[in-house]
Amino acid sequence: MLTQIKKINPVYFDDKTESVLSELEKTQKEFWNLDRECAHFLNMLIKINKSKNVLEIGTSNGYSGLWILDALKDTNGVLTTIEFWEKRQSIARKNFENLMPNSKVIPKIGSAVVILEDIYDEIESGKKEKFDFIFIDANKKEYVKYFELVDKMLIKGGLILADNILSHYEKVEDYVEILFNHKNYQSQILDFGAGMMLSKKI
Repeated sequence: MLTQIKKINPVYFDDKTESVLSELEKTQKEFWNLDRECAHFLNMLIKINKSKNVLEIGTSNGYSGLWILDALKDTNGVLTTIEFWEKRQSIARKNFENLMPNSKVIPKIGSAVVILEDIYDEIESGKKEKFDFIFIDANKKEYVKYFELVDKMLIKGGLILADNILSHYEKVEDYVEILFNHKNYQSQILDFGAGMMLSKKI
């Protein structure tokens, strides 16, 4: 019976956006994108949390970013997104400009660790506000380092959603253990897509 139930109640994008998303989904493995079910969950979670200041670690070609920006329409929020590869983020920037021209996006290129350290300095100096939602989908071996940095940038009550928790468990096991045993976080692994871990700062 459950297999007959449609898993996703879709976000109703316009035809142009839907066409681009469908094309991006064809290159999911090449660009390490979320599948649609996970992207839909990400979109819904941002809406539920009423997030206004989102950080994405791992822009890729902008697939997840488009879902994030759609959710941020509700709060007039801003997305800061980090990508190591210029070629990938150049595609993402074009997608953002073409499909979400009125959205607020701050793209950053380079090592996520270095950029996160710079962002933290901006927050400490009062030039930038803390984040209320953080999405992690980049170098799995650096998840712990990402957390050590973003923990200081996340407001109380804010959320961290990390992807590839089950598909790359050996690489992210330390991250999972730290979050599950952290006194300031409540966490749950979600068994769909490549496996996601949702953590709330308490």
